[in-house]
Amino acid sequence: MLETLKNAFRIKDIRKKLFYTFCMIVVIRLGSQLPIPGVDRSYFANWFAQQSSDAFNFFSAFTGGSFERMSIFALSITPYITSSIIMQLMTIAIPALEEMHKDGEEGRKKIASITRYVTVALALIESIAMTIGFGNSGLIPNMNVLSGFTVVAALTAGSAFLMWLGERITENGVGNGISIVLMVNILSSIPADMTGLFDLFVRGKSLARGGFAALIIIAVILVTIVLVILLDDAQRRIPVQYAKKMQGRKMLGGQSTYIPLKVNTAGVIPVIFASSLMSIPQIIMSFTGKTAGSGIGGTILGMLSQNNWFNLSHPVYSIGLLLYIALIVFFAYFYTSITFNPIEVADNMKKQGGFIPGIRPGKPTTDYLNKVLGNIIILGAVGLIIVVLIPIFFNGMFGAQVSFGGTSIIIIVGVILETLKQIESQMLVRNYKGFLTD
Repeated sequence: MLETLKNAFRIKDIRKKLFYTFCMIVVIRLGSQLPIPGVDRSYFANWFAQQSSDAFNFFSAFTGGSFERMSIFALSITPYITSSIIMQLMTIAIPALEEMHKDGEEGRKKIASITRYVTVALALIESIAMTIGFGNSGLIPNMNVLSGFTVVAALTAGSAFLMWLGERITENGVGNGISIVLMVNILSSIPADMTGLFDLFVRGKSLARGGFAALIIIAVILVTIVLVILLDDAQRRIPVQYAKKMQGRKMLGGQSTYIPLKVNTAGVIPVIFASSLMSIPQIIMSFTGKTAGSGIGGTILGMLSQNNWFNLSHPVYSIGLLLYIALIVFFAYFYTSITFNPIEVADNMKKQGGFIPGIRPGKPTTDYLNKVLGNIIILGAVGLIIVVLIPIFFNGMFGAQVSFGGTSIIIIVGVILETLKQIESQMLVRNYKGFLTD
């Protein structure tokens, strides 16, 4: 990784892109500190500190603390992420969008344009809901139409501006801009979390006990990162052979290749979907003043909170873990089913004269792909579950309250690896261009 970056800085074009990306990151972090006009930030900070639900910690980590500070980037790019997911689902459900998706680059540009409009609409809806909900509780002193409009406009504009910055990074910088924005937000909360872990397990302890605790923390983080890297790179390669055919006087084809199927076919999407779905009831019940504790509602709320899982003093809360695992497996199958179509892959192979050795073209190929896909989906889901449960286990067993977890580590490592691959590909393309022009 260090060698790749070292070589990249020697190339002027890539060096300019890296500098541009760095400047945009600085703008993002500065915007995360700018307060919304007319908002009592101390009220929201106190309110946030009283929340025991991990749903708000999850959201705060994704917004880089902007939500907790009620800055102009409080919504971050969460509306864009939601909009992208909605558009992916609609592309499968609506024939017009499906045709647009198949139109190539022009179709993808149209879908991207629609995604932007949906993002602004979602940001506007969320801004209005937050302004009304928190404003009536004291977030906005002397609440009136003008002050409410100012807060809504600031939140909506901030989210739209972050989306624009992400797209500019994609065009003029390195890596996927939206992913980099999300990664930077998550990274910004890690120093505070590390300080919290140090204060809880190391500071004030004996040298032996504190040192052992520090080694355990480092080991857990390193093991999680290694597992994420292995999960991200693991793939099942299905061999494909293309038959020879005559074209004019030449014999073409006959080469061998493979279909690379990633073991973690759905990426981090199943974890985000499962966490978001389980956080919705927590957020709604927190607004009503309900907390984990006695009563059916309090018990259900305790089951939904990841902070309570693996807690030996309240073992009944760990039942929620089973629901969480079931949701991850379900969304792994669901998301893969809408992003990878074995029937379409088998038809394309048949049209191009390709076949899987030992498997007949057509329906047998489709059945074989479905069987292989089913096996690797469950492997990927199990890998995801292991990665996300390692931090949750230590949170529940030892009370290590941190805002980042397996989901955050998956995103950080995935974005870094993808960005490095893009830098390497740009360096490779430049070397090819130099070879052709010499």
